[in-house]
Amino acid sequence: MLANSGGAKLKGDPAKREFAEELLAYSDTFNQIVFTSFKGDPAKDAGPTFDYLENALHKFDDGPFLLGQFSLVDIAYILFVERFHVFLSEAFKYDIIAGKPKLAAWIEEIIKIEAYKQTKIDPKENVEAFKKRFLIKTVAALSSPKLLETLF
Repeated sequence: MLANSGGAKLKGDPAKREFAEELLAYSDTFNQIVFTSFKGDPAKDAGPTFDYLENALHKFDDGPFLLGQFSLVDIAYILFVERFHVFLSEAFKYDIIAGKPKLAAWIEEIIKIEAYKQTKIDPKENVEAFKKRFLIKTVAALSSPKLLETLF
């Protein structure tokens, strides 16, 4: 996968290549866990996924990114993580970076990247979009367990 996606720096480092594959394989699970947590207690239900990222950021010390240097893996996660950070803080008062200095630094470093700045949306729009999509469904689902099963 990475050989065809600009992972030239990873070709010479088997440990980074293996870890990149692990992180990319986990990204769908990560997102599913966080999205599902919106119907319960995100701090309890999704907290371990953010701990996983914090721990992953400790693996390589040659930069602030998931593989040390900026890579495809960072791109796979940041679009979701940054939006989750804003939404969970606003809607659930859960700060995903509290006690996670590497995760906080990782987000800060990525949002400085000019190309990433072009993907950012207004935080208020982000929160409203998430609330509209997930919280309204959650409120409706609470009155119907069968509906809850179909939504999540």
